[in-house]
Amino acid sequence: MADWITTYGGIHFFPLDPEADKIEITDVAHALSLICRGNGHVKTFFSVGQHCIHCALEAEARGYGSRIALACLLHDASEAYMSDVPRPFKQHLSDYISHEKTLLDIVYTKYLGSRLDEEEEKKVKEIDDDMLYYDLKILLRGVSEEAPPIMKTHFSYEVLPFEVVEKRYLELFERYSREL
Repeated sequence: MADWITTYGGIHFFPLDPEADKIEITDVAHALSLICRGNGHVKTFFSVGQHCIHCALEAEARGYGSRIALACLLHDASEAYMSDVPRPFKQHLSDYISHEKTLLDIVYTKYLGSRLDEEEEKKVKEIDDDMLYYDLKILLRGVSEEAPPIMKTHFSYEVLPFEVVEKRYLELFERYSREL
């Protein structure tokens, strides 16, 4: 059995031995537009790509700048190659977490010029966690005793065709990349 996956763009990619030159933003955008949040246990389809777009727009609205907005857009890029694993399960998969961090560091270095520093990671995680609150409430009918986070953007959980999400993801990627 092969140790690689074949990406949408036809690249043989080794998730456990990733190479920056084999990571293509078009593969990331395409895959994330087709991967469902919540491991598919949601009221309606909502892609990881849509979630990343929401996170990026929230970072922009909070005034964090193009680097953090782009980091938010890319924060789940590893899932394009390793798939999504729900948080309650992922926390018990130390090897997965290690490989995911390695891959994300490569993604960030390739597209941002360097890995995220501690403060940048904190901002990305904060936005991801804030968005998760609403993902759980709206998509999974989850109930939280925590106060809802205050968001700067208004976002929609409308089901969008994957092509629309993929195109929007790539448009934001291009815009934020130009602004770096």
